[in-house]
Amino acid sequence: MNVISGIVFVLTFLSVYVQIFFLITFLERRKNILIRTGSIQLNEYPGVTIIVPCYNEEKTVQATVDSLLNLDYPKDKLQIFIIDDGSKDKTWEKIQEFTLGHSHTGEAKYENIKIFHKENGGKYTALNLGLEKVQTPFIGCLDADSFVDREALKRIMTYFDDKDTMAVAPSIIVDKPKNILQGAQKAEYDMAIYNKKMLAFLGGIHVTPGPFSIFRKKVFDDLGPYRHAHNTEDQEIALRMQEHHYKIEHCPDAYVYTIAPNTVGKLYRQRLRWIYGFIRNAIDYRRLLFRKKYGTIAFFTLPSGIISVLAVVFLFAMLFINLINFVIRKIVQINAVGVSNTFSSSNFDLFFFDTKTIVFISIILYTSIIISLLLGRSIIEGKPRISFDMFYFMIIYSVIAPFWILKALFNAARSKQSSWILEREVKVAK
Repeated sequence: MNVISGIVFVLTFLSVYVQIFFLITFLERRKNILIRTGSIQLNEYPGVTIIVPCYNEEKTVQATVDSLLNLDYPKDKLQIFIIDDGSKDKTWEKIQEFTLGHSHTGEAKYENIKIFHKENGGKYTALNLGLEKVQTPFIGCLDADSFVDREALKRIMTYFDDKDTMAVAPSIIVDKPKNILQGAQKAEYDMAIYNKKMLAFLGGIHVTPGPFSIFRKKVFDDLGPYRHAHNTEDQEIALRMQEHHYKIEHCPDAYVYTIAPNTVGKLYRQRLRWIYGFIRNAIDYRRLLFRKKYGTIAFFTLPSGIISVLAVVFLFAMLFINLINFVIRKIVQINAVGVSNTFSSSNFDLFFFDTKTIVFISIILYTSIIISLLLGRSIIEGKPRISFDMFYFMIIYSVIAPFWILKALFNAARSKQSSWILEREVKVAK
């Protein structure tokens, strides 16, 4: 127990350090966070191709493509590739509604849309099929359960004025949360916007998310196509870019709305895939760790992610051991003095408050997380606002996150693959 307590103390302290480091970065760079309202105009509109990979997305693909068609971007500069990765539902039929014919590849009713059908091989194979057809200097991806804001693409493209910028990630927001679980995820996604912007300032972004990250075509020409990457190809390509010192930016006012899992089971499977993918990719790219030439990704991003995973595991272990000890003590007390005396009420006395250092560090950690939630909300809405979603997040994730992390570690130890199909179950209709 003393060993576990010591490990938890160290990991909790390091977790606090990460949060404080983000906060200091925010205070230093907050004036550089660009949030625009209304329409903007670009000096030039380079060609962009958006690839929409689909697997069993009959309920959402129409709205996804409609949001792309509604982008405020010249239609002759925007190409849309919709790729059905061997869906078992009516996704292909829905996709064909955009076309004139019923061939596997054909010209669309909309001149800037092309559709493709292939046997199921995983999301990365669908993306790579699109990459083979791309002729524009910029490439993006949009998951078929997500929807882009009308101004998102133009705002992202402004970051490519910097010739060194090779990819730009958007801000992902949960679309119309309908229950407490989705509300908790909304708070989490808001905090993720804050974290990603801080990582962008530090040059340490390790994920270019599927919903509408935009790349220069040069990235794939130089580094090759997407890889399987344990079903987290968006993590792997970002780590590959970091290894080759390609700059990744974040555009906080490019909003993309995604449908969050609406049940604990779906959330568990999604996060299991994400955490498992992070662990395996961190192992694959362990050569980056603590190497000076790789900068922030080597000394901060990957280590802090590993610390977060281990901190949850050891904290869960300590809580479980304390719970067992508590139950044993109560059983002994009941046998000694009876039930009524064991659970008799007593007045609260601050004298008995636990003053161990770990308690205060934990309070600081949770306080810093709340601050991160508020700062993420302020980036989106213009001002910090406390909501029940934040408390749902703190409570729900404290209870269920250890289970998908432990399972991911177990799977990683056994090298057990997660499944694209698990991630691409039937979504809630928008």
